[in-house]
Amino acid sequence: MAHHRVRPGSHVRLARFDPDDTGGHESEEAAREKLASDIERLVKVQDALYADSRHAVLIVLQGLDTAGKDGTVKHVMSGLNPSACEVVPFKVPTPEEAAHDFLWRAHRAAPRLGHITIFNRSHYEDVLVPRVHRTVPRKVVKARYEQINAFERILTDNGTLILKFFLHISKAEQARRLRERLADPSKNWKFNLNDVAERKLWSHYTVAYEKLLGHCSTDYAPWYVVPANKKWYRNLFVAQTLRRALEDLRPKYPPPALSAAQRKKVRI
Repeated sequence: MAHHRVRPGSHVRLARFDPDDTGGHESEEAAREKLASDIERLVKVQDALYADSRHAVLIVLQGLDTAGKDGTVKHVMSGLNPSACEVVPFKVPTPEEAAHDFLWRAHRAAPRLGHITIFNRSHYEDVLVPRVHRTVPRKVVKARYEQINAFERILTDNGTLILKFFLHISKAEQARRLRERLADPSKNWKFNLNDVAERKLWSHYTVAYEKLLGHCSTDYAPWYVVPANKKWYRNLFVAQTLRRALEDLRPKYPPPALSAAQRKKVRI
């Protein structure tokens, strides 16, 4: 998985990453047991993280339309304790959000100590959409890369672990998923004509992602390019990366409020 972690300052070319990669797993069945094990361990380490309350965790999910941001949340995070886990969707800014600096809504949604917060899309929308649609000058977008890095540095310096996942799908796979949304009554509600319009800008979004990945993958807040054509491998990749990172934090349960002798005397 190390080769999917973007090196700081690297010149990223998404064409070098195979969206069909499955990490050597031959099938979904071959990976299912590993995924179940990772999710089980995630649940346990999250419990300790919550009790410990020395660290927070911010997970950023980005990707082109149909890349599987909702699916990743559903299949990887669904076992986590909802008392200490929040999902924050980033849509078009509200009037209040638009009246502040572009990072305001991200900072106010950042996780509390002991909590895991998932950004479904994120503050990175403010260097993607403006670049593609040319709604702000290019020099403003360039300045925002450094502002984002500084913002994420503040979070990490104050105990937040940041993991950022770009869910990488092919243009052909996106077309297949869009057609599926049209054909499946249970998925019709997901289809939006704007997705078709944005699809015409595929190459522009590719360049925009390459720029932000190269500028904003840091040692303290790394980006991972996740092969996402196979949904099951996407889920396994994210689960394994998250589980390992949380275990590296070594969260510990706080000492008991009562000594062993005092606990023996308690009568309930």
